[in-house]
Amino acid sequence: MHRYRSHTCGDLRETHVGETVRLSGWVHRVRDHGGLLFIDLRDHYGITQCVIDPDSAAFKLAETVRSEWCIRIDGEVKKRTDATINADIATGAVEIFIRDMEILGAAKELPLPVFGDQDYPEEIRLKYRYLDLRREKLHNNIMLRSKVVADLRSRMWDIGFTEFQTPIITASSPEGARDFLVPSRLHPGKFYALPQAPQQFKQLIMVSGFDRYFQIAPCFRDEDPRADRSPTDFYQLDLEMSYVEQQDIFDTVEPVLAGCFEKFGGGRPVNRNWPQIAYRDAMLWYGSDKPDLRNPIKMQVVSEHFAGSGFAIFAKLLEQDGNEVRAIPAPTGGSRKFCDRMNKFAQDEGLPGMGYIFWRKADDGSMEAAGPLAKNIGPERTEAIRVQLGLDVGDAAFFLGGKPKSFEKIAGKARNIIGEELGLTDLNRFEFAWIVDFPIYEQDPDTGKIDFEHNPFSMPQGGLDALNGDPLEVKGFQYDLACNGHELVSGAIRNHKPEIMYRAFEIAGYPNSEVDKRFGGMVNAFQYGAPPHGGCAAGIDRIVMLLANEANIREVIMFPMNQKAEDLMMGAPSEPTTEQLRELHLRLNLPSA
Repeated sequence: MHRYRSHTCGDLRETHVGETVRLSGWVHRVRDHGGLLFIDLRDHYGITQCVIDPDSAAFKLAETVRSEWCIRIDGEVKKRTDATINADIATGAVEIFIRDMEILGAAKELPLPVFGDQDYPEEIRLKYRYLDLRREKLHNNIMLRSKVVADLRSRMWDIGFTEFQTPIITASSPEGARDFLVPSRLHPGKFYALPQAPQQFKQLIMVSGFDRYFQIAPCFRDEDPRADRSPTDFYQLDLEMSYVEQQDIFDTVEPVLAGCFEKFGGGRPVNRNWPQIAYRDAMLWYGSDKPDLRNPIKMQVVSEHFAGSGFAIFAKLLEQDGNEVRAIPAPTGGSRKFCDRMNKFAQDEGLPGMGYIFWRKADDGSMEAAGPLAKNIGPERTEAIRVQLGLDVGDAAFFLGGKPKSFEKIAGKARNIIGEELGLTDLNRFEFAWIVDFPIYEQDPDTGKIDFEHNPFSMPQGGLDALNGDPLEVKGFQYDLACNGHELVSGAIRNHKPEIMYRAFEIAGYPNSEVDKRFGGMVNAFQYGAPPHGGCAAGIDRIVMLLANEANIREVIMFPMNQKAEDLMMGAPSEPTTEQLRELHLRLNLPSA
């Protein structure tokens, strides 16, 4: 018999009854039933119930074991009685009567429980991540992640893509976040960078004559953490294709991701009809470029109903160019209590408040509009607003005004809260949407400077001609895929013509010399017959987070950092030794305390 096991803890069935077997694993829990000891033994594959009585030579040793001790047992497989069968586990029809036992690894008192799914402080969970990973839920999440990666990889190969690996140590390249720099020992004073994405390399792969590239790629960005973003590194399904247009990318990605979500989404419906929504419309209707379409609420512009009205705040705002008033419909939200709660939400977000109107039945049975705004603008205007928004008795609407960029984010947040609190958002499905027509440039409101708002490598719609007009009207062949309020995919048709790239950067204030300095390798390559190409990248961590129905991305990463970008288990970041600094010709200039 094998030194440690003849079977795993998930193998045994009624067909094994009468056999002598050997199992190794962790003590999941111990139960003392009046002389009989029951030990649930767990490994990667499952749980098997083991039992021992005082007649066994191993009984005294069995009395010493505790939760999470690693042990080996030998014993006979027996059938459980019908009354004691556990249908919740695969091995629930049998148990093992222990004849012999060996302690393979004793465990100290546990800093956090492994049995059950109790909440525990995250700092403790991350410090003892190897124990946290033994818990069933987290173990299942990590196994789901592996299956998703394997599934995506298989689907990409099946549709004719080839997997290539790109460098991990490279040159610094602005991708929208801070680089992690790596000092060079051989070249004092110079630094490599960990790649924020394989962006330039995958484009060079297209120039090199390969087609339909993909990679499960690690990416490194020095970012502030949030619930759906790791502060240091993440993985993405990265892909690029030659001789394609935007729709070709969509047609490639949709069946891959939809199939994966259908396979691992736990039966939650996956909408296969993915709309394409212009960025401008997404910000207007949803207040976000990653809208949650499970929520049916669509915001609308209602400026005309407040222009010249008795509500002076909005009326005066609308006298200035560029200002708007937008409404957030709230079906079934027509109570003063709910409206006041949403008004307080806006104040907590830093706004003076959020105006509202709600419609109710009057004493005479007719419909009436209530709330401070209704009194100020009068029944004719409130009725016009109600008709435009398609609302009725028991409904409400909330209003925000000013320059859209100043309140869109808060409006989008309010829309999400309204949808969830009123039960309008269907949480049990996946809704995808492509967000398209992103503006390439934005203008700083204080300095008037034009800079890139989104990916500078995107091909402008209209090519070089588009760059000779108003920069703020230039849109790129850039696209994101949103799912349930999260950005899952980002990509573009690339700007592969040097003359267009130089002009695009010139508008943002970068001379040709700066472009050559920052992106010389790629610009040079484009002068030797670059094919039109495009691609995208899908965030693996976020995909798994949605499939696992988790709210925090750290629940689907094996060894994540905490909110301060610290690895509490391994002690990173750590201080370098004097010898390391000397070898790298570095001297620390730390901020004063």
